Amino acid sequence: MQVTLTRLIGIATLAGATLLAGCGGDDAGDSRTIKVGTVAGPETEVMEVAAGIARETFDLEVEIVEFTDYVSPNAALADGSLDANAYQHEPYMQSMVEDRGYDFAIAGRSFVYPIGAYSEKWESIDDLPERAIIALPNDPSNEGRALILMHNEGLIELDDPTNLEATPIDVTGNPRDFRFREIEAAQLPRVLPDVDMAFINNTFAQPAGLSLDDALIKEGPESPYVNLIVVRGGDEEREAIRQLVQAYQSDEVAAKAEELFKGSAIPGWE
Repeated sequence: MQVTLTRLIGIATLAGATLLAGCGGDDAGDSRTIKVGTVAGPETEVMEVAAGIARETFDLEVEIVEFTDYVSPNAALADGSLDANAYQHEPYMQSMVEDRGYDFAIAGRSFVYPIGAYSEKWESIDDLPERAIIALPNDPSNEGRALILMHNEGLIELDDPTNLEATPIDVTGNPRDFRFREIEAAQLPRVLPDVDMAFINNTFAQPAGLSLDDALIKEGPESPYVNLIVVRGGDEEREAIRQLVQAYQSDEVAAKAEELFKGSAIPGWE
């Protein structure tokens, strides 16, 4: 089956995202073509399966716009360049809404992609030395997500372990004097050889050849960080959006995710 795929590798700023402006929009409610943003890698492959189902079942053409960062897909959705995006969990979306004033709505759930802490130097968290360098994703909520896992493992203490937007400033206990490095999420696999441990989202871990089974710390299926299909406020009831969600929340998509992520993508709609 043919799926239209627009590749926009390297977009990292709002200016880059606005190159797409005018291609979608709020007046496309009756269109049989919609544009959906994803993050480059296996999540795009999963969306390609949903796009094929949408075309065959609903005569809906899904154009996939691929990004390499976490900021641009929301900027593109807000300015009308996209009809939807599928890459973020609710804590991250809410932080962007609060920070930038976006009017977004949740159209459906996709998968939980657990975050894990990886090391090329140490075999367990007990081996981490004093003053070990810990790399954290620098985006809102995912950084807190990593710190909360460290808190739960007894490696550090946070002043509020329920604060999903915690940063190293909120660490009140650090008995091994760990040093934190805040790194863009997509770059974390590249810096892994240079640090003692790095928290890497499965979005970027799997393409880098990292298996969640090898993580020193990892989330379980109870994680609240289920990813979402996000649209502009009011668009969640558009027929095309509802059809996209139905196509995505299918056995075929779940099977593709299982193939690609080998058990590290948990359907969030079941």
